[in-house]
Amino acid sequence: MHWRPLLFALILLTSCSGFFKKKTERTLARAYGEYLFESDMKGVVSPGTPAKDSIMMVKSYVDNWIRQRLILHQAGKNLQSSQLDFSKQLENYKNSLIIFEYENQLIHQKLDTVVTDDEISNYYNTNPNTFLVRDIIVRVQYAKLPLKSKFIPQARLLLLSDKPDDRNKLADLCEQKSFGYFIDDQKWIYLSELMNQIPLRPPDREDFLKKNRQVEVSDPTFTYLIRFNDYRLKDSNSPLELEKQKIHDIILNKRKMELLGKMHEYIYQDALKKNDFEVF
Repeated sequence: MHWRPLLFALILLTSCSGFFKKKTERTLARAYGEYLFESDMKGVVSPGTPAKDSIMMVKSYVDNWIRQRLILHQAGKNLQSSQLDFSKQLENYKNSLIIFEYENQLIHQKLDTVVTDDEISNYYNTNPNTFLVRDIIVRVQYAKLPLKSKFIPQARLLLLSDKPDDRNKLADLCEQKSFGYFIDDQKWIYLSELMNQIPLRPPDREDFLKKNRQVEVSDPTFTYLIRFNDYRLKDSNSPLELEKQKIHDIILNKRKMELLGKMHEYIYQDALKKNDFEVF
């Protein structure tokens, strides 16, 4: 089969919305009386796809189409008529799709999607054992300076200070000198993530965190000044800050279930009053 003329036809298909199948349109493949036409390929190749990739995509699609028809033909020869009857499954699937679409429309129209911080906090406090950390997490600040930098003493003093101004001064210093730093002491991160950025390898992580608040480590190129502000051990209660999005999603999902439950019950009770169904 010549693929370049076919590719040209496909490009026309993807660019011309008014294209329609003609009786004389080109046939691309045949299998047991079924035909694959050019118009059946619409959307297979996206506009702007390189020619080489487009040809491969077309060839793959045609090959898959043929193989599927061959297998279907073989299956039809070997399966009994009862095994080929999927009308009940298709009906069930159709009904499920209709209900799913209706429920989605109801959720879109009726669901209150505003979840306040108070609701999140209340849920968190009501379910204290639901949210546990899966590994050690820390709140940390650090600065990464060249090994023999003259600014190490200054950065050390600024890092150990509790004054907000000194924190800003540290950030300004690191940015001016292109030093790496992290000073958001309110953000929780996994200790393993920190260790991917810093050559910190304590043999006993829990014991290390219990005994150290400030630590300095070095590699052949840099010195790392680190300050640990807080930590949580594995399987301890996870901080609210880490769980906000999860709780937000839980609350929304509960609202969805309640909304759908009320809808189902209303429809049932309304039909019951009107004698719209009977059980025999």
